[in-house]
Amino acid sequence: MRHCIEVRYNDYCYMADSDITRQLPLPPAFFHILIALGDGERHGYAIMQDVARRTDGKVRMSPGTLYGSIRRMLDEGLIDELTRRPDDDDERRRYYRVTRFGRAVAAAEADRLRALLQHARATGLVPRRS
Repeated sequence: MRHCIEVRYNDYCYMADSDITRQLPLPPAFFHILIALGDGERHGYAIMQDVARRTDGKVRMSPGTLYGSIRRMLDEGLIDELTRRPDDDDERRRYYRVTRFGRAVAAAEADRLRALLQHARATGLVPRRS
């Protein structure tokens, strides 16, 4: 159980392993969004562009998928919406960042996927690396 000092999640929360495990497996859209936010704050459209760029265009998020996922991720404490934005930026843009809890969940998901890949290699389903 997470114990928070503030009403909103994030910087003042303590997370238990069960809180992290309960989030797994992450929906692919959530993981892509967390990866996009891993190196800094972004607004929604920039997240969509980052995902498309990182996947060489193989993954293209629709606005419905992106903003539906963002809404759920905010509710679950994986990301935060920032109240400040660059002075010269469009005031309609909303900026997001990954929380400590979100980073912990992303790391757990990466470990889960790494173990899954090891099992696929062990069974011969996926070729072993040379």
